[in-house]
Amino acid sequence: YAMLLSLIFLIVLVAAVVGFVFRHEIKTNFESNLNLALRDYNVTADRHSEAVDTIQRTLHCCGVQNYSDWEKTEYFTQRGIPRSCCKSQDDCSEKDLKDPNKAKLKVFVDGCFFLVTSTMESKMSVVAGISFGIACFQLVGIILACCLSQYITNNQYEMV
Repeated sequence: YAMLLSLIFLIVLVAAVVGFVFRHEIKTNFESNLNLALRDYNVTADRHSEAVDTIQRTLHCCGVQNYSDWEKTEYFTQRGIPRSCCKSQDDCSEKDLKDPNKAKLKVFVDGCFFLVTSTMESKMSVVAGISFGIACFQLVGIILACCLSQYITNNQYEMV
């Protein structure tokens, strides 16, 4: 049992170190995937489009760096900026969303990449604290399992 807990502890420790070391690559990968999701965005209910809409609605952002990122997409030429960027759903018409100058007043102008990464970084202290707490419980479990094993081994020889 102690060896199994030690193995799990080491896996979690390695995952944390790898996540910390490669955090810049993770950000770059996220940014490129977000750009791809914008490029391939469409009205049909695919996962990527739904994810983009959810991020934009939840974080009150639009595009990757800013709302003008949508101007480079095929979706923009057909329908303009998506409705998930609108500050108020009642005050956003398709005509306004097709004109970047009018849209600037009706949509969120901040990009989602910065908001997502800053949100993740602000929550990292909570994640690190929880992980540290779990690691401490695992270490206590490893120590107690070793003590129990030692106790059982010592008592077997005394009973004979």
